[in-house]
Amino acid sequence: MSDRIAINSSYVEQIASLIEVNNFTELNLIIADLHIADIAEIIEDLSIENAHFLFNLIEEERSASVLVELEDDTREEILSDLTAKEIADGVIDNLESDDAADVIGELSENKKEEVLALIEDIERASDISDLLTYADDTAGGLMAKELIKVNENWTTIQCLKEMRKQAEEVKEVYTIYVVDDKDKLLGILSLRKLLLIERDTAIKDIIYTEIISVKATEDDEHVANIMSKYDLIALPVVDDLNRLIGRITIDDVMDVVKEEAEKDYQMASGISEDVESSDTAWELTRARLPWLLIGMIGGLLGAKVIGIFDLSGDNFELAFFIPLIAAMGGNVGVQSAAIVVQGLANDSLKMENIFQKLVKELGVGLLNGIICSIIILGAAFSLGYSLALSLTVSISLFAVIVFAAVFGTFIPLTLEKYNIDPALATGPFITTVNDVLGLFIYFMIGQAIL
Repeated sequence: MSDRIAINSSYVEQIASLIEVNNFTELNLIIADLHIADIAEIIEDLSIENAHFLFNLIEEERSASVLVELEDDTREEILSDLTAKEIADGVIDNLESDDAADVIGELSENKKEEVLALIEDIERASDISDLLTYADDTAGGLMAKELIKVNENWTTIQCLKEMRKQAEEVKEVYTIYVVDDKDKLLGILSLRKLLLIERDTAIKDIIYTEIISVKATEDDEHVANIMSKYDLIALPVVDDLNRLIGRITIDDVMDVVKEEAEKDYQMASGISEDVESSDTAWELTRARLPWLLIGMIGGLLGAKVIGIFDLSGDNFELAFFIPLIAAMGGNVGVQSAAIVVQGLANDSLKMENIFQKLVKELGVGLLNGIICSIIILGAAFSLGYSLALSLTVSISLFAVIVFAAVFGTFIPLTLEKYNIDPALATGPFITTVNDVLGLFIYFMIGQAIL
């Protein structure tokens, strides 16, 4: 295998040129030398026709892995060009059960049933069918059926023999699980201890029982948090009777973390749907438009608030500081919300500590408010504005910062309580609300002082 190759536009154009002239020899040499992730990246950048062409050149075992690496839309295009027989023999047979279930899950119902019926290994077909019953965002939707498990009553020599048989079906052996006669998970077995212990020792005498597991119905974000917290590379999955039914590996969890981060970032940016840069203009518009309309409505409400108050005469100078008040309120609110959303996402913030968090953010808001209000008081007065106006802006800024800090903390906690994604609170929603209420606070204080 050669060194890592930079996949840039010129490299992709070179591949496309070779495809255009049907240079199979050169293409096969290039493919053989590339990592599957690099091949997937090239396919993503090619036209659909060229992508199909290149995919068909890849040897069967590697093509299945490339398919898993592709984005959903591209994978759907590639699969649409394959028959059920080709998918069953060339793709599913070369994937672990979790990846196989993900691929089959993207097919139409008729093709899905056809592919499952064509899988020669009945037990494997049953495993994949079982995985398809779990929602994508659960531990069951992440897990693979392939694993190494041994019975507590086996001796070490019997254990080694059985493990060799099971290892043929498992690409990566992370952990050896120990179960009882009813398949209930009891613990894990150290491979080092297994190799060093006497050959006739019972497995139950050398197992480690302090093991962390998850139910198949657990949320995938919760699974990711557990594996991160305890530095696990594999996590066993059990059913309601604590029977071992699968395992989740770190590579599957990294995909979840990436997807959740992308989703939260898009939501915080005011994009309501999961979209990619390659999506159509209409799909991108549909995802962005709702929050743009909400922002527009917020702007209209802000204009209405400004219209309520009289800015004629000496009060017209209040208008000079409208952008400052609105920007500071929005920034403080988003900062507070972002900290809360991050804490909820990684489980470092518990819902039981809501009151303590609100009090803490109130303290932070007070401190930030005092510092910023003193600075703006001195700055406004030194720039030649009247003391009354400078005090108005200073007091208003203090009030807006304190309000935004508490509001930005309270909203994501409330959304979490009602099972609504709190990432909503870090986007245009909280900025718009803070703009409107911040302006209202500003003009009320201005009216009272001026």
